[in-house]
Amino acid sequence: MSKGAQIITCKAVVCWGIGEPVKVEEIQVDPPKSSEVRVKILYASVCHTDILYTKGFPIPLFPRVLGHEGVGMVESLGDEVTDLKEGDIVIPTFLGECQECENCLSRKTNLCLKYPVPTGGLMPDDTSRMTVKGKKLYHTFTCSTWSEYMVVDTNYVVKLDPSISLPHASFISCGFSTGLGGAWKEAQVEKGSTVVVLGLGAVGLGAIEGARIQGAAKIIGIDTNDRKRIKGKAFGMTDFINPNEYDKSISELVKELTGGLGVDYCFECTGVPPLVNEALQATKMGKGETIVIGAGSDPTIQINLLPLLFGGNLRGSIFGGLKAKTDFPIVVEKCKNK
Repeated sequence: MSKGAQIITCKAVVCWGIGEPVKVEEIQVDPPKSSEVRVKILYASVCHTDILYTKGFPIPLFPRVLGHEGVGMVESLGDEVTDLKEGDIVIPTFLGECQECENCLSRKTNLCLKYPVPTGGLMPDDTSRMTVKGKKLYHTFTCSTWSEYMVVDTNYVVKLDPSISLPHASFISCGFSTGLGGAWKEAQVEKGSTVVVLGLGAVGLGAIEGARIQGAAKIIGIDTNDRKRIKGKAFGMTDFINPNEYDKSISELVKELTGGLGVDYCFECTGVPPLVNEALQATKMGKGETIVIGAGSDPTIQINLLPLLFGGNLRGSIFGGLKAKTDFPIVVEKCKNK
């Protein structure tokens, strides 16, 4: 580890259990082990998934330090870390990329087999680097950005060009990139196609931006918050639907805007089970694609079989299909040069 690296006492946002309010606590953060870095968090943002973690998603492990979106500076590093140095600006990722395994060499998935998405709240060696009041703390995915300091395995961080706006960079560590990647990498939206996006948070706005970059001719945004109309148009949305203003279903409203056909691509960004069905039924018969990129708290959902039998395509995507080492730097450049 870095010379002089010691246990650090700092403040962090801790969730003690389902239904309990999160609290700012003094915690202890261990020095990094051989393949790890300890990061001083400079900026952090809130993702919907963090809220789901307080409800026990995906596994109810507490106490837990929340946060997986953020930007920080390397404070110390393990003796096997060669691609980073103290003072480097980094961004955490919740999936790795070894660039050697079957999945990494495939164009079909971004889920690395060697460095998978962790759900157990611990480091790759099944231990924690944080404690509070003598108790072990669980991490969030690979990191815990709602802490002044965190430890993360170097295979789950990407070095950033410090010239990028760091507060904005925090948002692209998960939500916005998930949406943008969904349209760019996962769906590979074609020029002139039609797109609908359900839920215009960070993920949804990213999907709108990705569809715009890909050259979509019509991009329909759907949200019950009418203020999202302005935000969506700023990213390239052409039409807006607030379902609360109508007595018809979302799929019916979408088909009215597309000559009764539906859209080529639908991105479901809310994780709300009934909306998955609406998304599926809003796409073109036989060729439309529905991509679920929003996390939800319901472990199972019911799907209308008929649209699937008629050739509907429904699939999920994590991090918008982006590979951490290969694709994420491209997203950073796209945002930096926008």
